[in-house]
Amino acid sequence: MLIILAVLALGSLAVAVSTGSGRVGAPDLIDLLFSTTDPATEDVLLQLRLPRALAAFGTGAALALAGVLMQVLLRNPLADPYILGTSGGAAVAALTAIMTGAGVLVVDLSAFGGALGSTLLVFLIARHRGDWAPGRLLLTGVVIAAGWGAVISLMLAMSPDTNLRGILFWLMGDSSFARNPWPSLSVTVLAVVASLALARSLNVLATGEQQAALLGLRVRPVRVCVYVMSALLTAIAVTTAGTIGFIGLVVPHLIRLIGGPDHRILLPSAALAGGALLVIADTLARTVLAPRQLPVGAITALIGVPLFLFLLGRTVGTKD
Repeated sequence: MLIILAVLALGSLAVAVSTGSGRVGAPDLIDLLFSTTDPATEDVLLQLRLPRALAAFGTGAALALAGVLMQVLLRNPLADPYILGTSGGAAVAALTAIMTGAGVLVVDLSAFGGALGSTLLVFLIARHRGDWAPGRLLLTGVVIAAGWGAVISLMLAMSPDTNLRGILFWLMGDSSFARNPWPSLSVTVLAVVASLALARSLNVLATGEQQAALLGLRVRPVRVCVYVMSALLTAIAVTTAGTIGFIGLVVPHLIRLIGGPDHRILLPSAALAGGALLVIADTLARTVLAPRQLPVGAITALIGVPLFLFLLGRTVGTKD
């Protein structure tokens, strides 16, 4: 399955690089790989399309990996990377920077700080008697996310009309300004390596905290480590492409359905599948109504809703 997903990921990147509103297409990509091409075509392929495709892949992989981690820790199949209000905190911080006229770097740093700050706030509020119960943490995250949503609505109401379109696209997910893919790719690769080192512990933790403790697992250090990784992955994804839903919710379910619950396989498989899915969605977002671009978050929702309903039907049918 890993080999198939790796080929699918490479194929999605090839399609993304060779597809666009201009005349540059697959023959030009083949010429670039096996011979030479003119500088203008090379710039389109390597300077415009490839960085965006790689940024989309890193973002999708980060969201899918964070979804796996959140679902096993909260022991809730509906948990996704934004369940702890991470995206809301990032959106509020980024919108504040945009409304003050800050540059792109400041907006990115604000989104990153807001995402991590919101997650830390949820941890502090949910802490009870020196520990975090999954149910208490989940409920606190939902409430904080609702609060951030109210703040975002007020900020949109007060925002000038000239900035409204860009802000709405960012809130719905937009990778058109993601020109530097290396932060998301680097963080995701490091997180995959670190999470694979914890894969056996996650398999034990998925059986329940009491059972895991009886089997000799040090539950609290593992939980803290994985919470930090999931928050970091979500923050880098939001910083790169805004708030994109359904990747972290649907992809882990799909991989579990195909390959089983073993996290030694689930973690890298989810990263590959999530990256490939977002690359495909981003390619559709910029080509369906070209030259007009659609928010990629809307495309992932259109893909994710029927896919999630299909998975839900399969799960119910299996239980029956």
